[in-house]
Amino acid sequence: MSDERGVQDAGYDEWLDAVEDGNAFYLECPNGHGSLPPRRVCVDCGSTDLERVDLPETGEIETFTVTHVPTPAFEEDAPYATAIANFGPVRITGQVVGLDPDAVENGLEVEPEVTISETTDERVLGLEPV
Repeated sequence: MSDERGVQDAGYDEWLDAVEDGNAFYLECPNGHGSLPPRRVCVDCGSTDLERVDLPETGEIETFTVTHVPTPAFEEDAPYATAIANFGPVRITGQVVGLDPDAVENGLEVEPEVTISETTDERVLGLEPV
């Protein structure tokens, strides 16, 4: 799926489409290293033999930050929390949605979802508490 302008970010938009459809995945090399698209080479071992594997349904927030004074690109979204969540073989960075930013904490269980930036009206990856 492409945005209304018909422009796609190769690999990333396909991945966001999969998240939206409930089919989130990561890429895994024969050595079990995980990465996210649009990666074409394993960053750990250099293998180019990457296979799509289902992403675990939930992950856990490892760290986060709350932004009160954003860049102009996220002006209307503030305040918001950006977190790094551990999904086993991969870590995913996204904006925590559906929860007051001051209530976000490490260890919070989340699932990936696609949300729309209030500032740019573009799709961004969200992490919603379970």
